[in-house]
Amino acid sequence: MSVDKDTVRKVARLARIAEPEERLEPLAKEISGILGWIEQLNEVDIEGVEAMASAVDMAMPFREDVLQDGPTGGGQPDNVVANAPKTEDHFFVVPKVVE
Repeated sequence: MSVDKDTVRKVARLARIAEPEERLEPLAKEISGILGWIEQLNEVDIEGVEAMASAVDMAMPFREDVLQDGPTGGGQPDNVVANAPKTEDHFFVVPKVVE
């Protein structure tokens, strides 16, 4: 599908986007290129491919949430906050950002 300068002008006006006259032709070429890529998607064979509502709409395996031993594990609150500029009761103290 090819988009011309007049179509870009009309769509820009409908979208309330102010585009200078010299940008209309380059935009028409860009939009035509994008529509060309979309047309190529119609050529993809999707026979037998099950439709998906979302790419992440599937059961994901979870590992058990357990506390690990050693220097990278838990149980060491003093080590965790050792480099923090301000702490209170083993928690980081940060400036209030939401009122």
